[in-house]
Amino acid sequence: MGDFYQNGIITTLHNLSTRSLREVEADLGRFALSRPMGLILPCLYSELKTEAMPNILEELKKVKYLKQIIVGLDRATESEYRKAIQFFSDLPVKPKILWNDGPRLRSIDRQLGELNLSPQDQGKGRNVWFCMGFALATREAEAIAMHDCDILTYERGLLARLIYPVANPNFNYQFWKGYYARVANGKINGRVSRLLVTPLLRSLKKVCGPLDFIEYLDSYRYPLAGEFSFRNDVMNDIRIPSDWGLEIGVLSEMTRNYSTKRLCQVDIADLYDHKHQELSADDSAGLSKMSIDITKAIFRKLATNGVIFNKESFRTVKATYFRIALDFVETYRHDAEFNGLTLDIDNEERAVELFAKNIMKAGESFLDNPMETPFIPSWNRVNSAIPELQYQLKQAVQEDMEEFS
Repeated sequence: MGDFYQNGIITTLHNLSTRSLREVEADLGRFALSRPMGLILPCLYSELKTEAMPNILEELKKVKYLKQIIVGLDRATESEYRKAIQFFSDLPVKPKILWNDGPRLRSIDRQLGELNLSPQDQGKGRNVWFCMGFALATREAEAIAMHDCDILTYERGLLARLIYPVANPNFNYQFWKGYYARVANGKINGRVSRLLVTPLLRSLKKVCGPLDFIEYLDSYRYPLAGEFSFRNDVMNDIRIPSDWGLEIGVLSEMTRNYSTKRLCQVDIADLYDHKHQELSADDSAGLSKMSIDITKAIFRKLATNGVIFNKESFRTVKATYFRIALDFVETYRHDAEFNGLTLDIDNEERAVELFAKNIMKAGESFLDNPMETPFIPSWNRVNSAIPELQYQLKQAVQEDMEEFS
């Protein structure tokens, strides 16, 4: 059952279950006449072979209001790129597939690298950035949604609710973030959001005092959701991280560029499940690296707002976080029991212990690398440096599609 409570400083639109999907899609069909819509799908080739992606494809075949679909394909050989073109060929809109590992896009990447404009890290952030550049080059869609390709519980209503606010000409939102309950198979999931981000924000409130950015970030019900939508002009100025800090980085950029009255979140799914990251002490992978990157992204943004950090302040944040996070574990235990769900207390507290250590590691990294530039340059800057690059990107994708189809 949905609720209609508004908390924080951004608008929340709820799923109150009063409208059918058919009605929502009928509206979107009308909106599409004046505001064309697009979808960005960043994915690994390996995800095409998972349980999630074939179901996502079947659901997208039923969507009639999209004008453009952009697929960012990572870690694919030439033969795999050919297979990917065939895999997506049954969609009602012929998708444009960016072969990020192909020679044409690699050549563009090298051109960017010569001017220190190329994304430094491989990963989702880099993939999304190139997809945004292609969307700007084609200018086919005015309202664009993006979601992950590992959603096991996907149904097309998720996309309809996600894109509706930026597609509706009667709304003035520039950016829209999805949220949902991370519950599946009788368990509460979403450990990084539940046990790291929310307790960390609450601890920063105690240590640093009331700050607009912390209140803003804490207003999002699921800040790490990979599903969001936006107007196409948002992509010109946005600077996003190329690491696991992507979602936090995008939210940071939105509040930097727009009033909170132009930002919103929407309930897009009753239940949501996707590929889970392993709880590992390896700082180069899994939840450990994710937690470090996310924490650094938050620290960087607070520093740009004038917050001064040192080793002692990070120790205080870590100690405050640890106590608050353990209290949250108890709260979620009660919530799980009340709803007949399971919650492994040992694993929950092990996650809290790992995250506490990684808060210190993130703080040390932040202090040790003051000249670090974690953000990918905006497309406005790229266009200023290489005015013809977006055209080259558009041509490269088109030539790849023609040669390997």
